[in-house]
Amino acid sequence: MAQLFEFEKPIAELVVRIAEIQKFSAEKGIDLSQEVATLEKKVALLKKEIYGNLEPWQKVQIARHSERPNFYDYAPLLFEDFTELKGDRLFADDRSVAGGIALFHGIVVTVIAQVKGKDTKENIKRNFGMPHPEGYRKAVRLMDQAEKFGRPILTFIDTPGAACDLGAEERGQGEAIARCLLAMSGYHVPVISTVIGEGGSGGALALGAGNVLLMLENSFYSVIAPESCASILWKDTTKAKEAAAALKFTAQDLLRLGVADELVREPQGGAHNNLNQTADELSQVISKYLVRLRSESPEVLREKRYEKLRTIGFFHETADINLTKDLT
Repeated sequence: MAQLFEFEKPIAELVVRIAEIQKFSAEKGIDLSQEVATLEKKVALLKKEIYGNLEPWQKVQIARHSERPNFYDYAPLLFEDFTELKGDRLFADDRSVAGGIALFHGIVVTVIAQVKGKDTKENIKRNFGMPHPEGYRKAVRLMDQAEKFGRPILTFIDTPGAACDLGAEERGQGEAIARCLLAMSGYHVPVISTVIGEGGSGGALALGAGNVLLMLENSFYSVIAPESCASILWKDTTKAKEAAAALKFTAQDLLRLGVADELVREPQGGAHNNLNQTADELSQVISKYLVRLRSESPEVLREKRYEKLRTIGFFHETADINLTKDLT
């Protein structure tokens, strides 16, 4: 049975009612097509109202949907060919990070992606999409190779955050993420980063230092997970909904704030409702930016990436605020 969220239950109830009426109509030989049509119209209006006015916490739930497509779902639809390359040549192969060489619209590209599992067994195998240092070192190894051969780099972000267990710390998690950021900021090839689900903490930022940041419509990109934020601010993880609203981390928020460059449309209710449609939208938007970036010189690409990263967090100071009055 598909995962169903609380805000989707009114839709599901109407869908069940329609199915019951259709079954009754077939069994009794009674024409109830008008009643069915009325309910179907009501379902369409309800979907438009609910999915068109989602709250930040509801978007978090969709981004974490158990059936949400991961990189391996998109790969055969986005690329004409994908050859996976494994290992960091230092310690191990991290299965929460996939990387390799692919053909995208006839262009040879290097692809790096964070991968979550679809069920408990696969999530354990992929550490729930939380990379260890060797995952980030694999990413740097493959991106350095792309820089050497002049291949554009496409990264796909989908992680709750980097692994924070003892092994990760012992093997230098912070240094691995920092080295990833340092390497990405200095490349002379086009770098396009796309958030396809969760974009959590430094674990996501490590693959986000591109020339362009794209986000699927129901994805989010944040310095911290809403539950962790609620735990710190209110000492209460049940306030995750309030934290999600305060963090301004949805794709729409980040587009408005200038962090994201463009939103990629999803089918109504989320990418899991139509994988092919989502992949097609992704392909078109990535292709558009890749064509633009490939027309730039290597030095301009590097300089513009630096400028983009420097402007994140830009703010205006206002001198006429009376802080004393505001605090009293």
